Amino acid sequence: MAKVLMVVSAATHWTQADGSKHPSGYWAEELVVPHEALTRAGHTVDIATPGGRAPTVDQTSFNPDIAGPEVERFAAYIDGISDVLENTVPLEEVDVAGYDAVLIPGGHGPMEDLAVDRSMGRVLRAAHADDKIIAAICHGPAALLSAADGDGEWPFAGRTVTSLTDEEETLFGTAANAAWLLESRLRENGAQFVGSVPWQSHVVVDGRLITGQNPGSSAETAQELNALLASDAN
Repeated sequence: MAKVLMVVSAATHWTQADGSKHPSGYWAEELVVPHEALTRAGHTVDIATPGGRAPTVDQTSFNPDIAGPEVERFAAYIDGISDVLENTVPLEEVDVAGYDAVLIPGGHGPMEDLAVDRSMGRVLRAAHADDKIIAAICHGPAALLSAADGDGEWPFAGRTVTSLTDEEETLFGTAANAAWLLESRLRENGAQFVGSVPWQSHVVVDGRLITGQNPGSSAETAQELNALLASDAN
């Protein structure tokens, strides 16, 4: 069985264009669904965060009017792995050589910390160089931005990706005061961005890079990741 590194934001807020701090963190579904799917498949999942800090769940992701009817199950699952979430691996200490894949769930948290985290960038550059699987969901692809090297070279330039779209950010009501928008930034950095219908599952697989557009893409992202891990095992 494989070993997967799940990197979760440790941010508690998302800094807005006007300097205010919007409460944030990771999105429940985007952590729970792939974690559950991977462990059910027999894989080991280690959770890392910047500084080894316990991650904060975005409380909006427990609102059934926004996040759907499974929020109580998501909350119960998170409670069931609370010991793991309270004792995460410090991202700064991660040696990606010990993993088969890197998975990054979203929520607005990665826009605050993982997008600019040097250790995140180191992990992703090493994973990319070793042809490991890299997967990210919704705002999780913001972490890919951290992989630019000191010369500004970005290993994901030219790759086909998706993320929460600028349209979805606008529909969600969080675009107007955003310091920057993820789809736009990925395009600016040279990614080939492919979005789809708002709030429908949409996953892009470019070789060993898997990206999901929104929370509803969590299950499909996990399926694609499990499929690649299974293929590697054969």
